[in-house]
Amino acid sequence: MTQKSHHILIVDDARGIREPLGQYLRKQGFRTSLAENAIEARQLIEQAGIDLAILDIMMPGEDGLSLCRWMVANTNIPVIMLTAMADETDRIVGLELGADDYVVKPFNPRELLARIKAVLRRMPERQYQSDNNSFAGWTHQGARKWLNHVDGREVSLTTSENRLLAVFLQNPNTVLSRARLLDITAGREEKAFDRTIDNQIGRLRKKIEDDPKAPKLLITERGGGYVLAVETVVPC
Repeated sequence: MTQKSHHILIVDDARGIREPLGQYLRKQGFRTSLAENAIEARQLIEQAGIDLAILDIMMPGEDGLSLCRWMVANTNIPVIMLTAMADETDRIVGLELGADDYVVKPFNPRELLARIKAVLRRMPERQYQSDNNSFAGWTHQGARKWLNHVDGREVSLTTSENRLLAVFLQNPNTVLSRARLLDITAGREEKAFDRTIDNQIGRLRKKIEDDPKAPKLLITERGGGYVLAVETVVPC
């Protein structure tokens, strides 16, 4: 797929942002669609074959975080969030919901372009095909974002949890640093305030551990690393 075939959706209620940004990206060879609210965005997502979405967090009506949550649950479209400088909490929440990256307003269009290209380069990897890999009684169905246990339990995963678990299943009994996990699953440099991986680990533990407070599968290692301490079985 060439860069020119990539279709970018820009969702921002500020006309002075979405239209110039759309023009800039078109000059860079992308196709673009513009939406001023979540209602228009959902219609375009269902009709237009979107490859990547840029979502403003602060919008009247349904905000960007809510739209991001819906997209993560219902599509495989990567998301870059646009956030205000002071909205550190919103940035973290967006990443925890499954957004792929964020850009802080006011932003340099060249920086956003670089992040778009980086996310699109990772698209083949973001599927994390690890369907039917088994570990500790669980079977991971990556395409469905689902876990099944031999005792009958079934657990759904968010997109970010699904990616993270797939990375661990591809690297069992291997210590992975927080920085490496962030780079693999989100493609960003680690930020001092960013506890996204820790929060995702905590949520995964609640879903797969018998006692999340005394984990035996997802183990914390000194120096900020984690390891999936199990043997995995890959289907033939």
